[in-house]
This record gives sequence, C-alpha cells and structure tokens, in this order.
Amino acid sequence: MIPPRPIRLAAAAYPVERLPDRSALAGKLADWAARAADADVLVFPEYAGMEAALAGGPATASVAEWCGHAAEAADWYVSTLRALAVRHGCYILAGSLPAQAPQGLVNRAFFLSPDGAVAHQDKHILTPWERRETPLCAGDGLHAFDTRLGRIGVLICYDCEFPLHARALGADILLVPSCTDLPAGDARVRAGARARALEGQAIAVHAPILGAVEGCELVDQNRGRAGIYAPPDHGFPADGVLARGAMDTSGWVFADLEAGAISAPRSRAAVNVPGHWNESATAAPPVSVTF
Repeated sequence: MIPPRPIRLAAAAYPVERLPDRSALAGKLADWAARAADADVLVFPEYAGMEAALAGGPATASVAEWCGHAAEAADWYVSTLRALAVRHGCYILAGSLPAQAPQGLVNRAFFLSPDGAVAHQDKHILTPWERRETPLCAGDGLHAFDTRLGRIGVLICYDCEFPLHARALGADILLVPSCTDLPAGDARVRAGARARALEGQAIAVHAPILGAVEGCELVDQNRGRAGIYAPPDHGFPADGVLARGAMDTSGWVFADLEAGAISAPRSRAAVNVPGHWNESATAAPPVSVTF
C-alpha cells in the first residue's frame, strides 16, 4: 500500500576503501546514515559490503579468498546496518557482499527494516567476469518487500538489464545497487534502471560504488553516478530524472516524492506499458526477414 504522504529516497555514490578495523567502518557507516537520516529509504551499492572484509584484512588475496572473508564478515556487517535502520527509523539496503547460501556463495544485498526485520535479495544473473573469475553462483529467488512505503524490489546491477525480473517483482520502488569499473558499464545499468522505471511505472534508485582498492579485484576500479528515476509521464519531470549526481562524485543523491506521486500517474498516464505488456507479448505480428 503506497502511503498518502511524501517519501524521501536516498542513493549513495559510495567510495569503497580499506579501513584499519571494523570500528572505523562502523563509524563510517554511522556517519553516512546520519547524513541521510531524514530519508525513508537509503540505498548502498553493490559490493560496498566488501569493506567489512577489507577492514583489518590482508593486503592482498585471491578473488575466492576475498569472497570467503566477506561471507565470514556478513553477519557483523548486517547487524551494524540493522542497528542504524532502527536508530533512524528508515529502510536500508545494505551494500551487497558475498554471503553463504545452501547452493554456495551468492552476491547478497540485505534489506533492513526500521522495526529490525532483515530480508535479502541475491543477484541472479552473474556478469561474464563474475562467472569466469569468482566462486559466486546465482541466488535463491526474487523477493518483493511490502513495506509502509509500497512494494520495494531489488535488482542488483546486471539484473536490472533484464525486464522480466522487474516485471515479476511488480514493485513501486526498485532499488538498483551497482558496481561497474568503466563509464560504459555505469551507463548500461543507468539505462536499465530507467527502462525498468518506464515499463513498471515505478521509481528506480541507482546507487553506484566508487573508488579503488588495491589488492582486492572485486573492487579494484569503480566508476559511476547516483541517480533516481521515474517514468517520463504525468506528475514527473519530462525526462524522468528526479535526481542525479555528478560522475565519480561521492555523496548522497536525494529525491522527494510528493504524496501519491507513484500511484497517481498510473491512473492518468499518457501511456500504460504495464497494462499493455501482455498484449505486446501475445499479439506480436509475424516477422518477415528480408535483405
């Protein structure tokens, strides 16, 4: 149920770094959360949780070893951010990290509620690099979170480039944490997030990781810009951009949605992509191939 009140969304363009210990990382996370404490949803990027493995960790390790270190640190990382969600009365999407699942290690983002509840979403479609270089495997299903803000779904990085995932979630707000090493990768995720917003008449919150950490190939080079996007239709900006940060510039990007901003355009939009989806799938004309 979408609440009849304003909603504030926050996307982190978050700089990854090697901190001396977990105490320093807890302080960093507390500072970041405090700077966005007036937001209803805080979104951290893909692989931002690697900081929990890096803090006090080895100078260098193989990708498989880093994945193992992250899985061992996952409980501490989640409990630290869970406490911040409770303290500030907000929902937090924790930065994803390798975590142990029955089928093996997965790339998991934990969704933390202001009442202390903990849920998660795993990455489903691994990139070619992840398939080739990491021990990670696909996650355990799609999870939609029915919250006091409406239905929230998570598509981790590459997953947002596949429309059927977003359609299955049926979310009002899509959270898209990402980790890309080149501007082209960031542009692909941003294009995917904007397309999913258009198709689902939803809001997409894109949070990228920034910076570089030597000795950890998972986060050794990161580029991006945070952004929050809507369908370009009635009630939203003509280009669908609610907020967007500068390239490779760390900090929070905020968007404020007026009361009813998500639900109202669905009843008076110029187009109705969700309503016509089945028609497009079943009534496609035959294809004639010519030279």
